[in-house]
Amino acid sequence: MFSVLRPHRLKLALLVLAANLGLMLHLVSGELKPLSEWVWLDILGEGGSALLALVWLGLVLKSRPAGRVTNYLVLGLGCIFFSWWIDSLDEFIRLPDSITWDHWLESGPMPVGMILLTLGIYHWHREQLAINGQMEKRERLFREHRLFDKLTPLGGADFFKHELASSLEDSRHRQQPLSLLALDLDNFTAINQRFGHGEGDAVLQAVSQLLVLNLRRQDLLCRLAGDRFVVLLPDTGESQARHLAAELAQAVCSLAHKTRQHGERLQLTASTAVVMAFDESPEVLLKRLNLTLARSRSTLKSA
Repeated sequence: MFSVLRPHRLKLALLVLAANLGLMLHLVSGELKPLSEWVWLDILGEGGSALLALVWLGLVLKSRPAGRVTNYLVLGLGCIFFSWWIDSLDEFIRLPDSITWDHWLESGPMPVGMILLTLGIYHWHREQLAINGQMEKRERLFREHRLFDKLTPLGGADFFKHELASSLEDSRHRQQPLSLLALDLDNFTAINQRFGHGEGDAVLQAVSQLLVLNLRRQDLLCRLAGDRFVVLLPDTGESQARHLAAELAQAVCSLAHKTRQHGERLQLTASTAVVMAFDESPEVLLKRLNLTLARSRSTLKSA
């Protein structure tokens, strides 16, 4: 549980600090009400609402990874909790009529929290739509084809060659560009040697999931061999393909993959290559892609 909260330590600490400062302000400025003046219905309604906001906050932190969407949700729920918390303090502490700052503390954070929460839910919705789209694409491929890689949920080399031949014919018929993108993990052999092949397999599985989520609906990702992935990019020119290659390489570099045994983060990097198809056979095109990737890797090593 504490590992889940670790990325949000600062936000949670600020929330606890703000709640305690609000309590101290009320205690210093007002006086405690006798038990006979407590309105239990209001206490249950306002205090229960604040408690529910904390429960929602905990569920969000437990179920979501750190990121922009989670930050919106956490900050929004934090503001809503603070507003309900300050509102509930009025049931226990009587403030003089001359004090007006309590109204600002009660009402001000609520609309801010609702706006942040709405933004978080909106982006969460868009995130889920993207995931659903990728899952639909993967499910469709699983139902229609059986030539899949045994380790990752991707098409294998034979499946890719079959799809490439079909796409080349379709590209010539429609006179639309077709590009190929190759991505190779750097120093993958060192990962197998240091952590074992089981950890290397876990890296390949994580990277395959990451690449699928960063591709468009019409793109086809396959595992060509070893740590080499290849993407079929229909209706895509070389310039746009290079932009996609840079995005995928950056996504791999940002992946916070941790080893299963010690939790050590592996800093992954990847080399990419892009070629646009001309009037050539699938074998010639794949050979040209592999040569381009080899030149790209040799250039990086000599740099």
